[in-house]
Amino acid sequence: MFAVFRKRDFSLLWTAQLVSTIGSSLTDLAAGILVYRVTGSALSVGLMLMATAVPSLVVGLLAGVVVDRYDRKRIMIATDLIRAALVASIPFLIAYDVAFLYLIVLVASGVKQFFDPAEQSVLPDVASEEELASANAFLSISSFGSTAIGFAAAGLLASISLDLAFWFDAATFLFSAVCILFVRIAPNAAQEATNVRAVADNLRAGIRTLVNTPILRSTLIVFAPVLFAFGLWNVLLLPFAVKTLGGTEFQYGLQEGLTSLAFVAGSLIMAKYIERLAPGTWIVISLAAMGLAGIFYGSAQNIWFAIFYVMLSGFMQPPSSISRSLILQRNTPREFRGRVFSAFFVSRDILFLLGMVAAGLADVIDIRLLIVAASLVLIGAAALAQLMPGLGRPAAEWRRAIQLLRTAPSAATTALVRPAAMADFDLLAAHLTALTGLDQARRQAFVDSATVREVEPGTAVIKQGDASDSAYFVLAGRLVAGVPEPDGAYRSLSTMVTGDFFGEIAALTGSPRTSNVLAEDASTLVEVPAASLRALMDVPALGSLFMSTLTERLGRTTGADRPRLSGLDQDALRDLRTPRPAVEALPRTYHDEAAVG
Repeated sequence: MFAVFRKRDFSLLWTAQLVSTIGSSLTDLAAGILVYRVTGSALSVGLMLMATAVPSLVVGLLAGVVVDRYDRKRIMIATDLIRAALVASIPFLIAYDVAFLYLIVLVASGVKQFFDPAEQSVLPDVASEEELASANAFLSISSFGSTAIGFAAAGLLASISLDLAFWFDAATFLFSAVCILFVRIAPNAAQEATNVRAVADNLRAGIRTLVNTPILRSTLIVFAPVLFAFGLWNVLLLPFAVKTLGGTEFQYGLQEGLTSLAFVAGSLIMAKYIERLAPGTWIVISLAAMGLAGIFYGSAQNIWFAIFYVMLSGFMQPPSSISRSLILQRNTPREFRGRVFSAFFVSRDILFLLGMVAAGLADVIDIRLLIVAASLVLIGAAALAQLMPGLGRPAAEWRRAIQLLRTAPSAATTALVRPAAMADFDLLAAHLTALTGLDQARRQAFVDSATVREVEPGTAVIKQGDASDSAYFVLAGRLVAGVPEPDGAYRSLSTMVTGDFFGEIAALTGSPRTSNVLAEDASTLVEVPAASLRALMDVPALGSLFMSTLTERLGRTTGADRPRLSGLDQDALRDLRTPRPAVEALPRTYHDEAAVG
């Protein structure tokens, strides 16, 4: 799961985010403490946090258009430099009036509207498809988990001088800008003149992409109440810890710091296991668990119990936040990413703003009731996610899939077969982008050796224990795979849709099939012989993809499977993992072409 750090560009991006987030968390907490010291009001703290959300309403959507039309790297560097200057001015200006703090936070947040969509947009360019999940997990650590250091430091600095927090934050922005300067990112170029009409058209296109893509629309709908609840929570945490539970400012900082450490632990686990479940399933689990932890937190009578419960909530947050980013990145075309992320961020900030406004009720309503209410909202959102298209999988569908797998021993295996055509390859490459790196000769060789199978619902494509030397790529439809247990149950249940592949374990190792795979819906598959699959292994993107998937799927098996899998050819597995010169790995017919290259 740490392989993505071998890429210099990702390491630089991650380091920049890590350091600048530590500084930003210092400023965030220091500003909240400063305002609460002066006013003693939860509403005033809410107004400070609202200042971070208001700019999104003004420039958020426009920022997405700019990010999609201009050099994203330069945008990130410029925003870091501007924010460094703004934060460095805080200690001087608040000496005149604390109102300047609101103004600077407002402007800095407006500048940040350009940085966030730019960063999210470049991540799929810095990390490959198979590294994207772990890249998001580690980036979530640098963008939130590192606040443990900042929050703890802010709590300590509160007793010394809050000015130090602002100066340190300014220095971290400068460090971030230097790191990003050395990241290699392909620049964007405006395809048309920049005028009001072009910007408006670009803006509408981005919003249409978010609204008209089912899984993106489902994600937005599910997270709407979640973000409102988070806005409410963010304001209430300080007065609840200090006023209701009688904690100190240091204990509040410790609470935030330990929550961030729990978030780091959850993110590390997600980096390793995120591919085990669909993103929608992770979202359901995460929101439900955070909601339950929140109810216990709101009911706590002691600051230390409260810290424990909020740590549980922090531990369960990464599955939903990382899965949300993955969904947006994987389902948005590169040229629309800035606008889609900005539209989502604008929605996020509006809902945060509404939640922060609602937190003002804490001055007249018991804070405990508001925290429990926010937690119940999260549980309701989890139930909603289970029903939304592209995210949840209703229990009836799971039962149907399991029942289908139980019919595997007697299921028909017939299918309509035809030779593959180049149009089939083009359709597959549109969903499995690693194939686009093949030259024309390799594409033709792939097509010449492949066949296309049209399978009806209920058809068994492969059965556990069968011998076979081919793999399958999904052109259309939905298939379900599972490992049968002796008692007739199934585990490692997974669904495969367009762009996925399966059967690579048997094809590459020569071992018997390790699972049953049946078609849930009418499906179109490209069957590729083992020899053709092996011929692609020397292509870095494909070799990495096949081996990471093979290793991950083998890793799902438990001790009960080991006798069944003991027949795997260890020499063959070792051979697959051994790097070889590119020319040696090519079929003989391509040696001349490789030599010319």
